[in-house]
Amino acid sequence: MDAFSLAILYGTLSLPKKKMLTLSILVGIFHFFMPLFGYACGKTLLNFISINPHVLMGVIFCLIAVQMFFSLSKEEELLPLEGIVALLLFAFTVSIDSFSIGIGLGGFGGNIFIAPLVFSLTSFTFTISGLVLGKKINKIVGNISTLIGSLLLFILGLYYFFT
Repeated sequence: MDAFSLAILYGTLSLPKKKMLTLSILVGIFHFFMPLFGYACGKTLLNFISINPHVLMGVIFCLIAVQMFFSLSKEEELLPLEGIVALLLFAFTVSIDSFSIGIGLGGFGGNIFIAPLVFSLTSFTFTISGLVLGKKINKIVGNISTLIGSLLLFILGLYYFFT
């Protein structure tokens, strides 16, 4: 949701289609690899401490949701997306939360590549959708989508915490 809401804001700048596509692909790539890095760290962490992976995942989701909620009150200045470094920085910053999700995934079994693949495809879709929608709607929708996303993430966190 953070990628979507920021993409809406940047979409209001009427970026060229090639830049929109490049940015969306980069966000998707980062959302694939960041959970894998988090997973590796999470597996290491869970070797040293004993905690129920559901509780860890719940805490992580709730913390991300609270951070997203409080970011609504900040006046964020849009940085220009000129050059590959700016595009990579955007992709990294909206993907950093998927690193923490990967930490929580360290406690679950199964195929570790499924979740990052879903994150990647979803974030690509949300980013390109946000950029396109941003051309058509005003900036307030970005704040509303962040609020909805933070609430849903918090509810999901509580679900994991109590299961």
